[in-house]
Amino acid sequence: MGRTVMSAVVSLDGYIADDDDGVGPLFDWFGNGDVEWTLGDTARPFRSAQASVDFMRELSGRSACEVIGRRLFDLTNGWNGVPADSEHVFVVTHQAPTDWEYADAAPFTFVTDGVASAIAQARELAGPDRDVSVMPGEIGGQALRLGLVDQVVMNVVPVVFGSGRPFFGAMGPGEKVLLGDPSRTVQGKRVTHVVYDVHKP
Repeated sequence: MGRTVMSAVVSLDGYIADDDDGVGPLFDWFGNGDVEWTLGDTARPFRSAQASVDFMRELSGRSACEVIGRRLFDLTNGWNGVPADSEHVFVVTHQAPTDWEYADAAPFTFVTDGVASAIAQARELAGPDRDVSVMPGEIGGQALRLGLVDQVVMNVVPVVFGSGRPFFGAMGPGEKVLLGDPSRTVQGKRVTHVVYDVHKP
């Protein structure tokens, strides 16, 4: 059965980027191994340890769609119209871009009525047997607190940022989400892949 999975690389203290949106050493494990592999864009090969490659290929292989926010879209220019890790991208935004050069051909949908709508559209496109990937940060944090996330995958890198963009977004006082014990842990080279199932009421 298809799941909605919130997944990203994260520092030990819970940040997916620093205050200037830099990732620093968070992505070093994409190039510190012996095995070449790719995600959605086959023109961008990585080299990682075999354990990480196996884990990421399994995770990516189930993902049909991803849901991201406008901030990531703008920072990456929508990966120049090629989804980073799926077949279709849903971008949560207040207003769709009017001058994006890849708009006519890229498999991107701009959703202006919120996270829940974006996930519902992604789930419909993914079908019953494939996953939807949700990017952490504000979009993923909202989805998690709305009860729309089934699983959290943290690719934890041994670095401490001290501040930055939090994996779970900006949670208010008293807000909490209960996760289960790790259902899977895989050790790569300078990264630990940890899978948590989400407890839902």
